[in-house]
Amino acid sequence: MNIDLESLSHDELTKLISDAQKALKSLDARRRAEAKRAAESAAKEFGFSLDDIVNSPSKGSKGVPKYANPADPTQTWTGRGRKPNWVIDALANGQSMDDFAL
Repeated sequence: MNIDLESLSHDELTKLISDAQKALKSLDARRRAEAKRAAESAAKEFGFSLDDIVNSPSKGSKGVPKYANPADPTQTWTGRGRKPNWVIDALANGQSMDDFAL
């Protein structure tokens, strides 16, 4: 498809963009539906529904929290990975990790 974009007016270019965006949305919706049907078929071959596969519990666990922020007990940390800002700030103010232990 060859369109001479230079010869189109501002309104024609705007309409072309709008039509192209609508076509892309329609294409994406059709492809998503095709992908879902293919995934459902593949899951069915193994005796599962797609919901069984998608909603299965994850293998990994974030771990059990070992520390909690005394100022906000909803903020917890397992002790693994990067220290949360509330831990960094409290340690800088002279508190120890024992102050946060659960």
